[in-house]
Amino acid sequence: MEAYKRWVRSNKDYVHNLDSLANGVTWLLPERISDSEIASEAVSAILGIITAINEHIIDSTPTQINPSLVEPFCLPYSFCISAIKEFERLVEVTAEHYYGEDKKWDFIAFTEAMKVLVRLALFWNSGYKMLLHGGETPNIEKHSNLSSECNTGDFSKPRSHNNKLGHSEENPRNLEGQALSALSLFGENARMIPDPASFGGNQNQHDIMELPSPVTERTPLSTMLSEKGFHGGLFVVGEVLFITRPLIYVLFIRKYGIWSWTPWFLSLAMDFVGIGFLTQATKSRHSRKRQELNLTGSEKNEVSILHLNQLKRRKLLWALYLMRDPFFGKYIRQRLVSKEKLLEPVPVIGLLTVKILELVLGAQSCYTYMSGS
Repeated sequence: MEAYKRWVRSNKDYVHNLDSLANGVTWLLPERISDSEIASEAVSAILGIITAINEHIIDSTPTQINPSLVEPFCLPYSFCISAIKEFERLVEVTAEHYYGEDKKWDFIAFTEAMKVLVRLALFWNSGYKMLLHGGETPNIEKHSNLSSECNTGDFSKPRSHNNKLGHSEENPRNLEGQALSALSLFGENARMIPDPASFGGNQNQHDIMELPSPVTERTPLSTMLSEKGFHGGLFVVGEVLFITRPLIYVLFIRKYGIWSWTPWFLSLAMDFVGIGFLTQATKSRHSRKRQELNLTGSEKNEVSILHLNQLKRRKLLWALYLMRDPFFGKYIRQRLVSKEKLLEPVPVIGLLTVKILELVLGAQSCYTYMSGS
């Protein structure tokens, strides 16, 4: 496994191109969009899992002085979410084949419930940070070289152990604060590096450079709410609405049916309310003083821009409501079919139109209900 990790990290561009090509080719597999597509979906799911594994290996490239150390095994939240999403379509196809159209929603609801639990755990474990790409991208600051997925808690900027002396948060613009921070950091580094003579001169570097395991602190919800106030509560509620919306949407489809407007409007309302809360909370956070969260000005701006870009991405996902029944079946499907009949006699263009429409209709009936979740 270590040899495979080294190969992936040394050929990142090649691996990315190969994964993209493999996942693109799966859309051209025979019967990918048909009633007997279990084998095709299984191949697609396996390739998706391999892609997620490769991305995790690349993202977790060690940056320590001695990268030859064996990395501790951990199962990151981002990989779990990606794996569930890859297998969700396979579960749906298999359930529909063996249990029918109505019963398949029980299995879809189960997979969505698994995603909700993992995302809620990630949200709580990361210190109530915004989930990037549904949790598939870790939301960590650049100055932290450790992943909060392998170690519980939220890693923040290293703090001094002089809290009881009142120097835990020196102002970086203050010369005295800079001097205290530098002395504190020097002392910490000195304690982290043992005396080589005590180990003997023939010891390897990885026997000497043994870094202590980080002590992590998970921010309690009550503490976060007391620090952030009303806007902190809005942020938590908005993010929880974003996490739980897909499960509630599927449960209402299971109860009322795919052609009912109740699940469609309820899901859209949850998206609107959640984005509204998050937008208000993010704008408030963006306007606060720079010393909050112990970040420098440039780092704080990067975090705020990252959150604003994530909100824009979530708003773009609202376009999927146009592809979901009953809206799609009532207002769009017939227009697409009429365009297909109009262009079908045209050489080449007609053939491409038929294939594109086949893929669109097949994806609409399967993927748009879980996409964006």
